[in-house]
Amino acid sequence: MAMRRIVMTTAFLIGWSAAALPAQDVILPASVIFATSTGYWEDDGNAPDVERAPTAAESVANSQAKAQRHGYYKLFAVRQADRTSKVYLQQIAQTETGPAIASTVELQEISDLKPYITDIRPENSNGIIKQPGLFATIYLKTDPNAEPDGWTVLIDEFGDITVEKATN
Repeated sequence: MAMRRIVMTTAFLIGWSAAALPAQDVILPASVIFATSTGYWEDDGNAPDVERAPTAAESVANSQAKAQRHGYYKLFAVRQADRTSKVYLQQIAQTETGPAIASTVELQEISDLKPYITDIRPENSNGIIKQPGLFATIYLKTDPNAEPDGWTVLIDEFGDITVEKATN
C-alpha cells in the first residue's frame, strides 16, 4: 500500500510539474529551412545598409550611426505554404550587447523563381572571414522532380550584390 501511494504521489507530482512548465520560446521558426552565416562587412557608420531597402515590418538596428560598424551576413530560406521558398539576406552587426540585425532584404531574383530550396552553403566552413564580402551557393529546383541547380550570391567589397546561376 505504501509503495502504491509513493508511485501515485510521484506520478501526480511529475504531471503537475510538467503542466506548470512555461511553453518554450520559439528560437527559429519551423518555416526557416536553411540558413548560413558567412562573409564580413564593415563601414564607417555613414554607408547605407544592404542596397535594397527592408520593408516597414522588418527590424533595422542602426543605433550606432556615425560610429564604425562591422559584422557578418546571414542568408536564409523561408518555406511558404505552397512549399516554395523565399530567400533573405541579412546584415548582422556585431555590437557591444551582441549581434543585432542591421538590415534584411529579400533576394527577389531567387524568390521570383518560386524555387524549392534544397541547400544553402557558404564558400567555406572556416567561419566568418575578415575580408569584406560574401560568396554562397543556393541549391534550388524550379520543378520538384528536377535536379537542383546552383545559384551564387556574391557581395563584393563595395557591398554590391550579384545573384546569378552558377557556372562551373
